Amino acid sequence: MPIESRAAQFRKLLASGRMIVAPGVYDGITACLTEQAGFSAAYMTGAGTSAAHGYPDFGLITMSEMVANARRLCDALSIPLVSDIDTGYGNELNVYRTIQEFERAGVAAVHLEDQVFPKKCGHLEDKEVIPLDDYVAKIRAAADARQSKDFTIIARTDSRAVLGFDEAIRRGNAALAAGADMVFIEAPQTLEEVTAVPKRIHGPCMLNIVLGGKTPIVAMSAAEKLGYALTIVPGLLTRSVVEVCDAALKELRDTGLPPANTLKPVRQFFNRFGADAWDKRRTAYRTDKKQAAE
Repeated sequence: MPIESRAAQFRKLLASGRMIVAPGVYDGITACLTEQAGFSAAYMTGAGTSAAHGYPDFGLITMSEMVANARRLCDALSIPLVSDIDTGYGNELNVYRTIQEFERAGVAAVHLEDQVFPKKCGHLEDKEVIPLDDYVAKIRAAADARQSKDFTIIARTDSRAVLGFDEAIRRGNAALAAGADMVFIEAPQTLEEVTAVPKRIHGPCMLNIVLGGKTPIVAMSAAEKLGYALTIVPGLLTRSVVEVCDAALKELRDTGLPPANTLKPVRQFFNRFGADAWDKRRTAYRTDKKQAAE
């Protein structure tokens, strides 16, 4: 789909008044499974992308690596993709180019944070944030760089852990005034703070549910009632995959046999990723279908 169509699709979801739930994806398998499960959007997790490259979420993945992964995910999906773009990978100039690259890749929305570079996972200790004026300048650059006004800029602030909840709210509202479309207060630490964010932010809000993180786990229905427009669950599939792989490898090591649930027909597995459609193309362009099949 054209960039505008994917971004416009996301805007329509936001305008529907129903909260969007976007599970975290990091490769073609998790992307396809998320869409097949019926979710209306997916989220490219920076932590999952880092892990898939063999690194922790410490800002070690470059902009070009993140864009390449986002492009692969967009190719695998027909639903909108929201993407982590970390700190924008530099100053306002870098942010400007980062927005251009992610928009060209087909991403519908991105979130840009105010941590220093290199950043770290928002639910780890000892984070640092840049001055508010520097962050607002980055938001202005991001808003100016997009080609389509449907492309959604989400302002993420990690200042709750460093400067307190009130400062996080102040930064979120300042980002909206600078051109952001939505605010993402990372890691509110109590249910009271989770509840307060949509009430104190002057625009749409995003919630991040991190398993084992600093934010209390909130049911999707409860988050919607609180007024959140978008909730991401970035670690759901990444951490599930690690646990399933650990168990499967242990069984193979201990018993010498693969787990029974891995023995389904190979064709059934490939069909999850479009095998039937690709098979039809094998002969679709030949005039002599019988010869082509042979």
